[in-house]
Amino acid sequence: MMEFNKKGFLQSRGEGDDAEGGDLFPLFSQQEEKESNKQVVPESLPILPIRNTVLFPGVVFPITVGRDKSIKLIKDANKGDKIIGVFAQKNPDTEEPGISDLNTIGTMAQIIKILRMPDGNTTAIIQGKRKIVLGEQISNEPYIRATVSAVEIIEEKHDKELKALISNIKDTATENIDLSPNLPSEASFAMRNIDSDNFLVSFIASNLNISVSEKQDILNAPTLKDRANIVFEHLIKENQLLKLKDQIQSKVKVDLDKQQREYFLQQQIKAIHEELGQESPDKEIENLRMRGNKKKWSKDTHIAFNKELDKLLRINPASPDYSVSLNYAQTLLDLPWNEFTKDNLDLNKAIKVLDADHFGLEKIKQRILEYLAVIKLKGDLKSPIICLYGPPGVGKTSLGKSIANALGRKYVRVSLGGLHDESEIRGHRKTYIGAMPGRIIQNLKKVKSGNPVFVLDEIDKVASDFRGDPSSALLEVLDPEQNTTFHDNYLELDYDLSKVMFIATANSLDTIQPALLDRMEIIEISGYTLEEKIQIAQKYLVPKQRKMHGLKTPQFKLADSVLESIIEEYTRESGVRNLEKKIASLVRNSVMHIAKGDSINNNLNLETVQKILGAEKMDKEIYQDNETAGVVTGLAWSPVGGSILFVESALTKGKGALTLTGKLGDVMKESATTAMTFLKANSDYLNLDYDVFNSFDAHIHFPAGAIPKDGPSAGITILTSLASLYTQRKVKPFLAMTGEITLRGRVLPVGGIKEKILAAKRAGIKEIIMCHENEKDVDDIPAQYLKGVKFYYVKNMLEVLDLALMEEKVKHAIDFTKIKTDAENKILQK
Repeated sequence: MMEFNKKGFLQSRGEGDDAEGGDLFPLFSQQEEKESNKQVVPESLPILPIRNTVLFPGVVFPITVGRDKSIKLIKDANKGDKIIGVFAQKNPDTEEPGISDLNTIGTMAQIIKILRMPDGNTTAIIQGKRKIVLGEQISNEPYIRATVSAVEIIEEKHDKELKALISNIKDTATENIDLSPNLPSEASFAMRNIDSDNFLVSFIASNLNISVSEKQDILNAPTLKDRANIVFEHLIKENQLLKLKDQIQSKVKVDLDKQQREYFLQQQIKAIHEELGQESPDKEIENLRMRGNKKKWSKDTHIAFNKELDKLLRINPASPDYSVSLNYAQTLLDLPWNEFTKDNLDLNKAIKVLDADHFGLEKIKQRILEYLAVIKLKGDLKSPIICLYGPPGVGKTSLGKSIANALGRKYVRVSLGGLHDESEIRGHRKTYIGAMPGRIIQNLKKVKSGNPVFVLDEIDKVASDFRGDPSSALLEVLDPEQNTTFHDNYLELDYDLSKVMFIATANSLDTIQPALLDRMEIIEISGYTLEEKIQIAQKYLVPKQRKMHGLKTPQFKLADSVLESIIEEYTRESGVRNLEKKIASLVRNSVMHIAKGDSINNNLNLETVQKILGAEKMDKEIYQDNETAGVVTGLAWSPVGGSILFVESALTKGKGALTLTGKLGDVMKESATTAMTFLKANSDYLNLDYDVFNSFDAHIHFPAGAIPKDGPSAGITILTSLASLYTQRKVKPFLAMTGEITLRGRVLPVGGIKEKILAAKRAGIKEIIMCHENEKDVDDIPAQYLKGVKFYYVKNMLEVLDLALMEEKVKHAIDFTKIKTDAENKILQK
């Protein structure tokens, strides 16, 4: 092996050599460098491929040869002039390198000595002489022999910059030797004994801890300055790394001393606590372990809990990690693992509770009773995941609490409106400061029950941004096949949500993710009729407000006629939220008069109600006459319920343009265009002169222009309006219609049928035209709500026109024949 002796010389040590024994190899001097540069390079040399290192000029290097070709080459050269060419392999993994596998720049070297090692390997000590360029291959057997040529030596002036660079290299290399525990101190002596700048750079480059390709780049550099710059850059990197290592070692030593000191102090504090009779941290952990042994959790959860407690014992109580782990352990203990409330399986009692809180809503009540019946017979069943969908104020949220009372379960409600962070559902990883479980786990911990009724309010208003998509996180929560192993990021354990009855509420299904919608059982809760609202007010709202304001039953009463007036004139909604506000306003007025001692009529009449509530807020939607051509009554749906919608059309002289007004959406505009095209295509059916379309401009208007309107359901209404306009025929009285049309004249089904029919009935409509496919929707409506209304079910638009248009013309009808004749006469006169 090669090492430095105390004088800074390179020394070879063989088997049995003592510390001062072996051959000495003095370092390359300036004189030797000049002689090497003058040395003639033979035309061809035996080529020794080396891997994992690069030989630099002047550097003495031991090379262990193992390949048969390399051993043969070393032995033959040692018998001859001892001169060989040494080239680094491009890929060190190549076992049998050819001339193409070698770098083109290498070093001409001289074999100084060959050593036979104890393990049988041959080690050659060689010294680089000068840089050479690899030429063409002459032979490949018994080893590679190729032509070579000397690299031209560029003479450089030793200016101030180069001298400063060499000085920096020496200082940095010396500092690195001092910082590195693996390098002997003798290396510093060797640095000081080098008087050749070229050899200094080569010597340091040879000993740098860098890759073969990076060393080859240094060898390839043409000038000393270029090589020195590259070497200095690597030295600086190595220096920074060594300093960082030294800092880390110093810090670890300081931290270790600090921990030992704190350990002894903690032991003293523990002893003081015991003397004072206070609970030590170890005692607290032991109490947690005893509580954990009583929990009904799974084996995996129990193991994870005990593992966390064992971790707590090893942490300093003053450390921030201690409180993080303690909070986690306490959260695990507080969760209701397999702890359930007992369901009330008395179906008759359940239906009484549901009827006492809510009027109507038969579908959802029936679904809850079915669930209870199965549990009663089978004993176990995964809880259903229900989505109550309907307009505001119909009792979706309060129904969740009523269901919890009927089942005898705990009740939880989480509002999802505006939620945009996935961590609100899944929780934060406990490694973060202030981490906590998601809302699902937090609320289960709060109610201390594993099977509550869990209301996810406003699920259609969940938002998403760069922090994630909460609706995607809800997929796992609301999937019966997945929620048995719900994974909260904080718990990092599977939690069973299959016994939780999730009830989601939504005003619209359009904004709910389709995959999420597919996992829920959708139950539509439509708006209430006038009759239902009166019943709800008398049975629920009025008694509730009396109780809230401290009145007894005789002190405040409202007749059905008064309630009907309030509903029609002061509210316009599908639910009863605004109605309750109006009743509350009347109750407060009565309370004020009673408090003053005034004598008032406890049974309020219409005149008193108008004084308290003020003038009518809503205009009644009532049917108007059919004396004007082009005016047709349509049916519309909105989140607050159904309403009637008038379509008005008018003609003016022009060139056949179509104008649409009333703040219409794109779908409704397209319906109007489709209706006009169909009417033109079927003008013969209505005995219309086609020239009329080119002589007049049509204008279609939808009143209440400030309210946005859209949707396809006004299609047949628009077409009927245009047909009435161009034929000047009356529309059948007390008739309304709804349905989408196609360019071929087919009538397609639409939604919101119940709300539309109730709106039509309130407006005095007696006949309704709709698509034949909507007949099934009408059959679902109780018969008492359909009394007095006749339905026509159609398949195409020509049926609609036959049913809607009368043969009788409107008053002051436009005479298209006379207009056409006058126009022709004017043309003839010109």
